[in-house]
Amino acid sequence: MRRPQIAIVGGGLVGASLALLLQSRARERGWKILLIEPFAPGDSYQPSYDARSTALSFGSRQIYERLGVWQQIAQRAEPIAQIHVSDRGRFGSARLTAMEEGVPALGYVVENAWLGQCLWHALDPELVSWRCPAEVRQMEALGDGYRLTLDDDSQVDCDLAVLADGGRSSLREQLGIGVHTAPYGQTALIANVSPSEDHRGQAFERFTDHGPMALLPLPENRCALVWTRSSKDAERLRELPDAEFLRELQDTFGYRLGTLRQVGARYTYPLSLIESEEQIRPHLVVLGNAAHSLHPIAGQGFNLSLRDAQALGDRLLQEEAPPGDFAVLQRYLEGQALDQQMTVGFSDRVTRLFSNAQPLLATGRNLGLLGLDLLPPAKRWFARQAMGLGARPV
Repeated sequence: MRRPQIAIVGGGLVGASLALLLQSRARERGWKILLIEPFAPGDSYQPSYDARSTALSFGSRQIYERLGVWQQIAQRAEPIAQIHVSDRGRFGSARLTAMEEGVPALGYVVENAWLGQCLWHALDPELVSWRCPAEVRQMEALGDGYRLTLDDDSQVDCDLAVLADGGRSSLREQLGIGVHTAPYGQTALIANVSPSEDHRGQAFERFTDHGPMALLPLPENRCALVWTRSSKDAERLRELPDAEFLRELQDTFGYRLGTLRQVGARYTYPLSLIESEEQIRPHLVVLGNAAHSLHPIAGQGFNLSLRDAQALGDRLLQEEAPPGDFAVLQRYLEGQALDQQMTVGFSDRVTRLFSNAQPLLATGRNLGLLGLDLLPPAKRWFARQAMGLGARPV
C-alpha cells in the first residue's frame, strides 16, 4: 500500500473509534489510515458469561450516534437507569436517575467484544487498512513523519503516528516519554455476577473502609463487578471457592439485588493513576490508556479517551495543514485540556476520598453524599460528570 497519512498503533476500542471518526472525510482529504494491531479481532461475536465490559457514558452514546453505529451497539447495551452511591455502614447516600436528568439513560454497559465487533465492521476497507496480527517494534522520528518497524521487519512511513497501545506502552517508554504515576495502594478484582432479583438497570457505587466497589448492570440480568481491595486481600478473594467469595461479596454489598447466586472468572490488576508527561510531539499523538489510565470505579477512563479521539479527529479534519502538523496537534490538546483536567481530577479525588477510613473524612463525605441528594445544583454537576458531559456547556 502507499504511504498512509495516519498510522494508528493499537486497533482496540480507542484506536478503532479514532479510525471510524476519521474515515467520514478521509476520502475527500485523500487520506489513507492504517491500523496496526497484535491481536486479530474475531470474525463474529461470541456470547460469554465472563465477557469483560465497558461503561459508556451518555456522552459516548452521542458520539457513536454521530458515527452511525449506535443502533448496532445498542442491541447489546444495557441502559443504566439509576446510579445509587452509598458508604457502607454510614447514613449518607445519593441517587442519580435518568428521568431526573431528562435522558433515556445515564450510561450503558457494553461487552468489549460486542463493541469491538460493531466498530471493526463499520470501518471502510478502502479507507482503513489493517496490519494484523502485527506489532510495532520501533518508532523513528523523520522530518515529515514517523517510520514504524514491525515485528516482521517491514517498515511503514506515515505523516502522523497515533500511539494507542495501552497503559503499559513499551513504545511510549522507547520514545523517552515519561509518565507520572500515583499508586492507589489497591488492586481491582473484576468479575461478572448474577443476582436473584432483576437489576432493573441499577448501577451501584459503594464505598467501604477497604476500598470502593461498583456493580453495573449487564444483559441477561448479569452485573459487572469492580471490587477494589488491598493487593493481598484481592488475591485471597480471587482464589476463594465461588460460594465463599459470594458470601463475602454479599456481606459487603448487601441485599439490594437479593441473593448473589453466580460468579464467573475473576481477574485482578493493581491500580494507579498514570498520566503521560507528553501527549503530542510533531507527527505524534499519545491516546487512550497510553495517555491517561484512571481508576475504574468511576467508569471515566474509556469515555475520556473517546472524547479525546473525537476532538483529535475533528481537529485534523477541520485544518488544511497535514495531519502531523505540530500547531494542529497543539490546538487539539489545548481544546481537550479542561476536559482532561476535570475528568482526571474528579475521578482521582472521589476515589481517594472514599478510600480513606479516617473518621473525620468519613463523616465529611457522608454529609457530602447527603447534601448531594438534597442540593439540585450539586447533584446536577455530579450527574453531568458521570454522564461525560462535565466540560460541555449546560
